[in-house]
Amino acid sequence: MRKLSSLILLLLLSASLSAQKSPHGDSFTANCDDCHKTDGWKVDLKTISFDHAGTKFPLVGQHKDAACKACHTTLEFAKAPTECSSCHADMHEQTVGTECGRCHTPNSWIVTNITRLHQQGRFPLIGRHTTADCRDCHKNLLSVSTTASPTASRLRFDPMGIECYDCHKKNYQATTQPNHIQDNFSTNCADCHNINAFSWKGAGFNHAGVTQACISCHQPNYAATTNPNHTALNFSTNCKDCHTTDPGWKPAQFRDHDAKFPIYSGKHNGQWNSCADCHTNPGNYTQYICIDCHEHNQATTDGKHNGVPGYAYNSIACYGCHPSGTGQGTFDHNAAGFPLSGGHTSVACTKCHTSGFAGTSPVCASCHTNTYNQTANPNHSTIGITNECATCHTLNPGWNPATFPTHNTYYVLEGKH
Repeated sequence: MRKLSSLILLLLLSASLSAQKSPHGDSFTANCDDCHKTDGWKVDLKTISFDHAGTKFPLVGQHKDAACKACHTTLEFAKAPTECSSCHADMHEQTVGTECGRCHTPNSWIVTNITRLHQQGRFPLIGRHTTADCRDCHKNLLSVSTTASPTASRLRFDPMGIECYDCHKKNYQATTQPNHIQDNFSTNCADCHNINAFSWKGAGFNHAGVTQACISCHQPNYAATTNPNHTALNFSTNCKDCHTTDPGWKPAQFRDHDAKFPIYSGKHNGQWNSCADCHTNPGNYTQYICIDCHEHNQATTDGKHNGVPGYAYNSIACYGCHPSGTGQGTFDHNAAGFPLSGGHTSVACTKCHTSGFAGTSPVCASCHTNTYNQTANPNHSTIGITNECATCHTLNPGWNPATFPTHNTYYVLEGKH
């Protein structure tokens, strides 16, 4: 009878326990004996048979040794969050997102694949950058404080520029050999420097990044030169046509000059020191002053030019007749399609050749329009006389004698008239 009573009491106690709500929540389905023993509710982590791998959060790495209560703050285990930030303070302060697994593993906080991670971002690490300290570029990245709390530490990876100049501006500005600012060097360091090198100097300099055209570096020198004025005179931008690479650009030679007028050969070789000896107008090298050198030969020069049309000793047009700088092969106006006769034989060459000798117009009005407009007896412009001067005038000085053959078109001059 006593055994029966004990059995009934045990059944009633079991029924009571079955009806009691589980402290692990209604959704908890694991068997009690996976963790608990019949001798008490205390759990021995070494003997439990519950397999965490069957949950949404398998225990790997350091999570294997973590205390259950570190993540399960209540007995309702299903309510434990799975996001890293729920248990771990965000040392990066939202500068890299909340997915810790992009960089970290459960085994350690130490990141061993920085280079590979960078390849997936805006700035792949190559060359010297593969061994650079992260803090060299990420200025907001400070060491973890050993005195302050972890939340007071700053391990921020704030967004930053990815151009060379963004990090190396101070290097660029401080460089004086050569002076990058003064010489207007590119701010894209890779144009000149080898990104795979471990130094800015020596092997680190990539000269292939610079064009070999002189003007690409020396445009400021070319534009600033006024004696002679390279820009106004349309000199070649290939500096080596005249200059050596010696400091000061000297000695300089313009050997192409001999193709137009021999100064490095013939009688003029060695007779001059600078361009300005002959080209006294630095803004117009089409003018040549020969008499500055030949003034002591005027009597001889006058005698040699006796009877030469348009000759004047103080003319700047000597080159027009002496293109080779000698008396041979002088210019013959009669063979140029405009023979000189009458008043044209005594006029200075530059009177007609005001802009050089090539392409001078043979039309009368090109030179005599002012005379046409100023003539009042008769008034050529008012009565519409033709500006073809040769229609009425001869080439004699003073325009006389002059005829008006077209007069008969208006009134026939005959008889007493």
